[in-house]
Amino acid sequence: MKRRLTGPSDGHRVLVPALESVMRLGPGEVRHLHVLRVRVGETVRVFDGRGQEAQATVTALDDLHAELQLGDVLDGVAETPFPLTLAVALLKGDKLVDVVRAATELGVARVQLLVTARADAREIGTQKLQRLERVAQEAAKQSRRTVIPAVLEPIALGELRWQGELYVAQPGSVTRLADALDWSSPVTILTGPEGGLTAQEVDSLTSRGATPVTLGPRILRAETAPVALLGAIAALGR
Repeated sequence: MKRRLTGPSDGHRVLVPALESVMRLGPGEVRHLHVLRVRVGETVRVFDGRGQEAQATVTALDDLHAELQLGDVLDGVAETPFPLTLAVALLKGDKLVDVVRAATELGVARVQLLVTARADAREIGTQKLQRLERVAQEAAKQSRRTVIPAVLEPIALGELRWQGELYVAQPGSVTRLADALDWSSPVTILTGPEGGLTAQEVDSLTSRGATPVTLGPRILRAETAPVALLGAIAALGR
């Protein structure tokens, strides 16, 4: 059994399919090792994207393949007490890239894309979805997370289902997230598009148990609102 270490460890981070005694990497992560100028005999940190992390020694490396020997298992960066989901309306251009990157750094377990009445887009292409998945992966590496959030294909707002609590960013609400947040179950936060959710959409969500929350006296842009909500959660020590 490997010795568990506490605290962060310096060094490069590499994504692997699973923590095994011997791990073989494909071209994608091999390119990453070459970019980082890692050489045979050096130690890196490996993580599986599902919460496990360890040290590993590079025992073989060429242009297409690499082999790593598992070392000490590490205590990963703490996740929220229960999974945190961001449900966000589709946005134009590269705005979702910035949202997914920040959401990953701030601790979400998954990002659920939504089609709403005023959404800037009605669908998202396969290539853009794959790009968002890559952004989440790179952000997890950079922020030393051991979990890579899933980025889920868009669904209609009416199809959204959640476990635990759902908090909806809604201008005019008098409830602060800090006063309402309860970590006794999973948490989902939801933000709308430019122009916001319609009154009918908000009423439908609240009738199903959602809690509208305020983001303060100012009206935030659609790409700023989710980061503000997640930042508020991070400021509460989660």
